Amino acid sequence: MAEISELDPQIIAASLGGRSDHPASKAIAKHAALDASALKLVENFEALPGRGVKGIVEGELYHLGNHRLIEELGLGTPQLNESLSRLERQGKTVVALSNATQVMALFAVADTAKDSSQTAIKELHELGIRTMMLTGDNSHTAQAIAQQVGIDEARGNLRPADKLEAIVELQNRGRVVGMVGDGINDAPALAKSQIGFAMAAAGTGTAIETADVALMDDDLRKIPAFFRLSRQAATVLKQNIGFALGVKALFLVFTLMGLATMWMAVFADVGVSLLVVLNGLRLLKK
Repeated sequence: MAEISELDPQIIAASLGGRSDHPASKAIAKHAALDASALKLVENFEALPGRGVKGIVEGELYHLGNHRLIEELGLGTPQLNESLSRLERQGKTVVALSNATQVMALFAVADTAKDSSQTAIKELHELGIRTMMLTGDNSHTAQAIAQQVGIDEARGNLRPADKLEAIVELQNRGRVVGMVGDGINDAPALAKSQIGFAMAAAGTGTAIETADVALMDDDLRKIPAFFRLSRQAATVLKQNIGFALGVKALFLVFTLMGLATMWMAVFADVGVSLLVVLNGLRLLKK
């Protein structure tokens, strides 16, 4: 690899991206393919929820983030906005590296949907569950990915507070909401939803601790499998409760009629317990 200047944007972006847990930042750091010795020390590193990260490299403050961050820093120009919009219309997530005076480089990251994700969304729809994507990426990228995998609705350019507001909006409409997330930005929405799923394979500690369920890999097909198993468990539970109460009520009637025997009492107690356990064990086949 050719020698790279100390102030090369690729080195600065890789140094900042390597400190972040966001997939886009990780992708930038991984794509740089630099030796660890080439990366620069980042001081005062700070994550900016829903926008990006910032840090001091060799005495100068740099920001690595999305379109919203550039606008907040006042570095947007007509030419830059046109470049950003053009890349975003292609379904790409654009990350900009800037210093105090200008945008130094743009990095376009394209999300690739897994076949398993499309299968998971299809299975959720078959279970009668509607799907919505809440993302901090731009709306063009969100719509492109949602259309590709079959998600019902997509909302982009969302900050953590915006995701939380979307969850509250759905709940106010009487919906039971399950949230799937893996980052710090998802934590408020995970906590507010009726049930939160954290993708533990790539998730942050905050997301995992906040969620109710931690999936130990990044296969979204585990979500519909979870719902199927939950519904089957609820059905078995209702069967067991109904059967146990029914048998005991029948034994009580026989007792009041003077027809009860010792064997009936044993069956109403131990026998019913064994049958309930055996019925519950059917779930192991799933």
